[in-house]
Amino acid sequence: MPAYLPGLHILATFGAPAPALRDAVACRAFFDEQIRRFGLEKVGETYYAFPADGGFTAVLALTESHLSLHTWPEHGLATFDVFLSNFRRDNSATVRGIYAATLAFFEGTEQAKTEVCR
Repeated sequence: MPAYLPGLHILATFGAPAPALRDAVACRAFFDEQIRRFGLEKVGETYYAFPADGGFTAVLALTESHLSLHTWPEHGLATFDVFLSNFRRDNSATVRGIYAATLAFFEGTEQAKTEVCR
């Protein structure tokens, strides 16, 4: 029997324009669209806006695992991670697709990216 590979985890840091990194409402709509687009199931979420600088944190729990984003608009930076389980299907392409769509949505410039095969 082949070894089970739990899934792909992408961890990244990217630069982006400050206005996009302050817009938690647009980010929520974008993440909801990605969840629908890729046929995922959200089981919980939290968004927290930091009043001092306008940055925000978003954490979404999915039946397949999770995705999160933390923004620092005052520095033009964001950190992002997405992990999806391969329990029902190989989700590697979906993980990469969500990451690519997130970079495009934020007009981001990748600074660092790590892919971890779990």
